[in-house]
Amino acid sequence: METISPVESFSALAHPHRLAVFRLLMRAGPAGMNAGDIASELELAPSSLSFHTRWLAQAGLIEARRDGRHVVYRVNVEGTRALIRYLTEDCCAGHPDLCGFSDLAGAGESCAAPSARRLA
Repeated sequence: METISPVESFSALAHPHRLAVFRLLMRAGPAGMNAGDIASELELAPSSLSFHTRWLAQAGLIEARRDGRHVVYRVNVEGTRALIRYLTEDCCAGHPDLCGFSDLAGAGESCAAPSARRLA
């Protein structure tokens, strides 16, 4: 897998519409949402949504799949975990487990399984 620069990820999330799309897809979970529902929910024109989802996909934060005539977007869990790992790896002098961050980027966990811990 190609490595995405954290700067690319931050740049993709630095726009209000892209951040809103990403957060909406995080809430949607592994099933994701089709493009029409995202556009409707966020009151975005389809062409605008397409522009913004392309940025997020290139940054490795979301992925798309075709479902018949629809495009379904969902969070790229691996890319998102890589960004979280980047943000937390130096916490507590290189011991993120002391801060409770190690479980956020843990391997083998599924985003489908509810976590006992919620971020505030």
